Amino acid sequence: MENAMNRSADIIRQRLENYLKGKPYRFNPDGQDVDAVLNGLAMRKQKFGEEYCPCRRLSGDAEKDRDIICPCVFHETEIAEDGHCQCHLFVKK
Repeated sequence: MENAMNRSADIIRQRLENYLKGKPYRFNPDGQDVDAVLNGLAMRKQKFGEEYCPCRRLSGDAEKDRDIICPCVFHETEIAEDGHCQCHLFVKK
């Protein structure tokens, strides 16, 4: 099961690396933080079927929770205001 979780985290990392191309932000340089968030995303994908941000609470309403699928709708504003998203997965370049 751990290997499946690692593979899932790797797939998520690749998807997000592609997402970040040309963006004014990047992964947090703290690799442990990035790994923790990616593992949380993989666990939520396995448990709930979507890559919900591990730093946000699910409401149980699929329509509302769509906003917290990584990258969530809040990350750009948070990075612009705070220099990082709430999960600390993405930071300003």
